[in-house]
Amino acid sequence: MNRVESRTPRFVVLGAALGVLFLGLPILGLMKRVAWSSLWSQLTDAATLEALRISLYASVCATAIALVLGLPLAWVLARMQLKTRRIIRALILLPMVLPPVVGGVALLGAYGKSNGLLGGVLGDFFGIQLTYSLWGVVIAEAFVALPFLVLALEGGLRAIDTKYEESAAVMGAGDYSRFRLVVLPLLRPSLAAGLLLAWARALGEFGATITFAGNIQGRTQTTPLAVYSMLESNPEGAYALSFLLVAVCVGVLIGLRDRWISGGTQ
Repeated sequence: MNRVESRTPRFVVLGAALGVLFLGLPILGLMKRVAWSSLWSQLTDAATLEALRISLYASVCATAIALVLGLPLAWVLARMQLKTRRIIRALILLPMVLPPVVGGVALLGAYGKSNGLLGGVLGDFFGIQLTYSLWGVVIAEAFVALPFLVLALEGGLRAIDTKYEESAAVMGAGDYSRFRLVVLPLLRPSLAAGLLLAWARALGEFGATITFAGNIQGRTQTTPLAVYSMLESNPEGAYALSFLLVAVCVGVLIGLRDRWISGGTQ
């Protein structure tokens, strides 16, 4: 029997080319609008640097929160047989599909100072106000970044053969030792991918942040919010900042090298 040569159909190639054009054309349009001669001066403007500082600080803190909460959640999804696992996964992934503004409104309902479920307690007893504050930015960014870290870690945990942990247990290693010496080294590629994805998502968060923390220059105005504010007053600065964010995100995605999709095997 003759072997049929496997080849990609032409309509698939055409569709893929149109998809690349559809996704790439806005990026080319952005680059065309960047004033390259004044790019450095726009990025080193005092207001821009302040927005970058707030973005970096908040996104790193948000990623740290996502790590502390995301690793146990990923373990539950990957290793524990729970009847409510689908519900838990749906809750974890909800910020990925929830309209960002709705996410911000939900955060107000939870942490708002006046009528939030927890915000009133934090304000009355501890003097902590999350709304319209830097920590409000952190909470909003962690809320939207957490699912990306959980998905990456869940895939990595599923890809790890449990026989290594079983062998360590036979040799007398406790739970913490098995996790630190066996699981964590094998999970490192997925962990790195998840942290990068979560950080990039936190860095680019807009809707939940502006709804929950506001857009106060020098206090809660992150880089995406600065882009929004500059579109009318300083378009060149808006395009310069947008280009910087695109460059950072592209670098993150290239650095992942399919680790998120492959569960950290590559």
